[in-house]
Amino acid sequence: MRIALLTNDNREIQRKYHLDEPVFGPAPEALLEGFKLLDDEVEVHVVSCLQQMPRRSPKKLANNIFYHPLHVPKIGWLRTGYQGCIRATRRAIHGLQPDIVHGQGTERDCAMCAVFSGLPNILTIHGVMRAIYQVNKSRPFSYYWFAKHLETVAVRRTRGVIAISPYVQGLASRMNRTTWLIPNALRLPFFRPSPPTGRRPGPPRLINVGTISSNKRQLELLQHLKPLRDSFEFDVTFVGKSDENNIYSRDFASLLQTLNARYGSFLHYEHRTPAQIAEMLDDSDAMLHFSLEESFGLIFAEALVRNLSLFASDVGAIRQIGEGIPNCNIISSNNFTGLVNSVRSWLVHAEYKTPRASTPSQIVYSRYFPEIIATQHLEVYRQIAPPTY
Repeated sequence: MRIALLTNDNREIQRKYHLDEPVFGPAPEALLEGFKLLDDEVEVHVVSCLQQMPRRSPKKLANNIFYHPLHVPKIGWLRTGYQGCIRATRRAIHGLQPDIVHGQGTERDCAMCAVFSGLPNILTIHGVMRAIYQVNKSRPFSYYWFAKHLETVAVRRTRGVIAISPYVQGLASRMNRTTWLIPNALRLPFFRPSPPTGRRPGPPRLINVGTISSNKRQLELLQHLKPLRDSFEFDVTFVGKSDENNIYSRDFASLLQTLNARYGSFLHYEHRTPAQIAEMLDDSDAMLHFSLEESFGLIFAEALVRNLSLFASDVGAIRQIGEGIPNCNIISSNNFTGLVNSVRSWLVHAEYKTPRASTPSQIVYSRYFPEIIATQHLEVYRQIAPPTY
């Protein structure tokens, strides 16, 4: 079966056109890893729009996966409803003649390009733009204002929506009658067995992964962890991009610096590769994830794959992802007192000293392994557009 997978090349989002390899988000990257394992069944053509063409890009990402970067000038993006992206993608797709077009996400151009491709198409919704618009209280004509309106157009025109959780499925089903519940795959490095060295010595380590933002609430985490740190010894590591031009990010950096000077081991890293994050998870004891609105639902699932304890807010897909898995503490998103009390109990009872399994549980493996998720996608594709060869 021939598939056109429309996804963002993050070289465009990050303006890193000097890189020689495309950079995809965690969800499409993991899905492609799954398709790579289905070499005999699928031929995948990844299509991405960029405002500036990188100096080079590979034509093939794997034996059965091809890459097609498309140049689209700035005028053809958001404020024209992605008209330039739609036209460029439509031309490319009609040359490829895939059986189905799959738009990855409603955040940028991919959904609109898929539904106006003129071929059978479906969408995956990662973050629901309407919900994120409301949480951020965005203004009219802001990025999220445009995104939520374009999301509505796209979802109503597509053949169906792959929802990554019952939460997303419920929101999507209000606009489109056909949905399939398939979680995002997790990247292969997170399924590798942990090193047989056991827990590292020293105090427990908490980790938070995500862009530093008011939605992810890292500043509030620091504010509520500070009094707890006066009574207990523990380390905290943050991993995520931070915008120094943003007041929230600056306040976070300032408080982090203050706490690190006082206690030590309050750290922040801007970027880590999937393999590095997997190593950091193995070196940590628990994950803190206390967002206001969930958009992808991947990093805390990755923590569960590595058998960490989880302290998370009850938003989006978190409860469904943690269902049936031990050491998941799901707390109301407005209950920071409950979060602190849960972490305190975990510290008092030294639960972090309990030996962790070196491999993922069968529940997590069956839910998120890339080949399994890719196979489920292939079943959906065949429902919408039976293969022509």
